Amino acid sequence: MPMIHFLTNTYQMIDPLFGQSPRPVELDLGCGKGRFTLDLAERYPERLVLGADIMAGRLRKVSRKAEKRQLENLELLRALNLDLVALLLPPDSIDRAHLLCPDPWPKDKHRNKRLVTTYFLAKVADRLKPDGVLHLATDHKPYYEDWTRIIAELPFFENAPDAIADVADIKTDFELLWHSEGKQVQHLAYRCRKERL
Repeated sequence: MPMIHFLTNTYQMIDPLFGQSPRPVELDLGCGKGRFTLDLAERYPERLVLGADIMAGRLRKVSRKAEKRQLENLELLRALNLDLVALLLPPDSIDRAHLLCPDPWPKDKHRNKRLVTTYFLAKVADRLKPDGVLHLATDHKPYYEDWTRIIAELPFFENAPDAIADVADIKTDFELLWHSEGKQVQHLAYRCRKERL
């Protein structure tokens, strides 16, 4: 059964490989019920998949599902996404980070709760390896428009839609729900150019 690492209120960097042999590392920020995380780990057993969420109950369910699938390349992290990328992961440690369907906080009075900010993106870029990939998805058009505007202003991300071609068919539970309701989920992918940092 995959270990759940409780990282809340922890302020020291972790080993993103958790003692495993060096291999590509994929980080699913806000993994929720784990559909994307589990399918990614099952498809690519040669990669280490880190599923992060703040809800311990969700992570326990993901852990049980992973055990049924006999996945040995999955580690689960109970942490706030911002703490994870700003404090807990070392620089140049992640090959690809996925942030799929985060809460858009659509009301003006709640916009300050949004995760995707220039600060968050700068921290993600620092944690990505050279040419590492940031993968974002949302069904909320205004949030998507904010992302594209913010990222266009940052010098260290370069548009790279082909960088997620190998996972384009793997869907989150939210994405499946929204597709069934006729909503479009838009995906963005960027490569991190370290020479621009």
